Amino acid sequence: MSRHILVSVAWPYASGSRHLGHLAGAYLPADIFARYHRLAGNRVLMVSGSDVHGTPITVRADEEGVTPQEIVDRYHAEFVAGWDDLAVQWELFTSTGTPNHHEVTRDIFSRLHKNGYIDRRTSEQFYDPEAGRFLPDRYVEGTCPHCAYREARGDQCDGCGRTLDPVDLIDARSKLSGATPVIRETDHFYLRLSDFSERLADWLHTRKGWRKHVMNFSLGWIEEGLQDRAITRDIDWGIDIPVEGLGEGKKIYVWFDAVIGYLSASKEWSRIRGTPDAWKDWWKNPEAEHYYFIGKDNIPFHTIIWPAMLLGYGGLELPTNVPANQYVTFKGGKASASRGIGLTIGEALDDYEPDSLRYALAANLPENSDTEISGKEIDRRIDEELVATWGNLVNRVLSMTVSVFDGRIPEAGETGPEDRKARAAARQALDEAAARIERVELRAGLRTAMEAAGRLNAYLNATEPWKTAKTDRARTAAVLKTALDAINHLKTALAPYLPITSERLHSMLGLPGTLADHGWAAVDIPPGTTLGAVSTLYRKVETAGRGRPPK
Repeated sequence: MSRHILVSVAWPYASGSRHLGHLAGAYLPADIFARYHRLAGNRVLMVSGSDVHGTPITVRADEEGVTPQEIVDRYHAEFVAGWDDLAVQWELFTSTGTPNHHEVTRDIFSRLHKNGYIDRRTSEQFYDPEAGRFLPDRYVEGTCPHCAYREARGDQCDGCGRTLDPVDLIDARSKLSGATPVIRETDHFYLRLSDFSERLADWLHTRKGWRKHVMNFSLGWIEEGLQDRAITRDIDWGIDIPVEGLGEGKKIYVWFDAVIGYLSASKEWSRIRGTPDAWKDWWKNPEAEHYYFIGKDNIPFHTIIWPAMLLGYGGLELPTNVPANQYVTFKGGKASASRGIGLTIGEALDDYEPDSLRYALAANLPENSDTEISGKEIDRRIDEELVATWGNLVNRVLSMTVSVFDGRIPEAGETGPEDRKARAAARQALDEAAARIERVELRAGLRTAMEAAGRLNAYLNATEPWKTAKTDRARTAAVLKTALDAINHLKTALAPYLPITSERLHSMLGLPGTLADHGWAAVDIPPGTTLGAVSTLYRKVETAGRGRPPK
């Protein structure tokens, strides 16, 4: 029986270019995971979209003297082009600016309000006396009270990752005028997070296989005592509040509406397909599995706030796992779009071929600790591992099949124990890679496949078919048939990581259809099959002639 797998991926702010930290943190891991499950025959719904609301966009628009919509249109188009270039495969990549998303968000808000989980309160908020307006979170900067980072934002510190309230900042200043803001009273709607403390704690303790830092972070929030959270803001760019009472100039807070995007995108996908109720197979199905791919700075929104909203709404499934990644760092500093640290996706695609870039990042995914990624490390991974191990293996086996057997897959004939061991090892690697990916141990899944490729190279070095081709054609056939079948098994294991070149290899091996037609299975190639046009899968960075010189 196929399983229903929801792959929910962080919604990128349409306020600036995404960098390799974003790609390695959420988007590449999600695509690897989803591609595996599709090949395994499961029903996958992978959704995300551009987050088009909130202050990062209005701040950018103010800085450039353009409208927020112009910023949104520019970066949404850039995101879509980047996903296409990297072969990131969505069921739907949409935006929070659609009428569908507004409708679903207002429904969630209204139900929570009706059920008593949202109430109105008067609070104190920063006000810019020079600009004459209240300041949303990201219009306030200052020094973090926890780590003394001097450029902390009003909602979060990029230095230590802590979620903040603007009034917590030391030496706060307005981004609009540079003035020191003053405190004034304002009315907002609040989500009563404190009402969910016990239920969330009980639910979290039932989670199995979660990464330690995710569980510790989430339980730590509950142990500190959940604070009710304002879910509206003094801003004119966002979703209208469906409940009267706050007056003009207020919208739903971006983080309240962004997490609803996973549900609204599922409903939009269903409508586009002409099956309006299809989303229920994931959201109202207790057997469905929900995975959320995010960075660690977004953990509480996906393990505390969104589950609380789901519980308060009722009848919708909670996360199965939130495999949040740690940070990617560049020269010791956390990658940051707002601070211009780290190579953007577009810049990286000028330097590297898509699958080569995917490989280098997948080999360095920051799953359990912050990971340093440099241009030099990317180059090394591509040249010394992808090209030297996997690319070289494929090239020499297929080229030898062309030269010795005119490009036709030979009969294996009589095989020895070393041949059977090599074939079994490739099959085992396919099974082990699947088990690793199921547990969202994606780096280990890639390592399993590449280590198997290394062992297959060692098998070829030991059997030396280039020598036996001159003296023992039958023995050469046995070795090459073993290697070709093993390559086909490893091609499947690597397909989630290297989708573009794995599809090319599928054609080079003379196999019909696509990888998806064959699924996640250790398939032997029928003898007599004619290879397709054989070409080099990967080029070394130093000879590729792409972009800037190695860093």
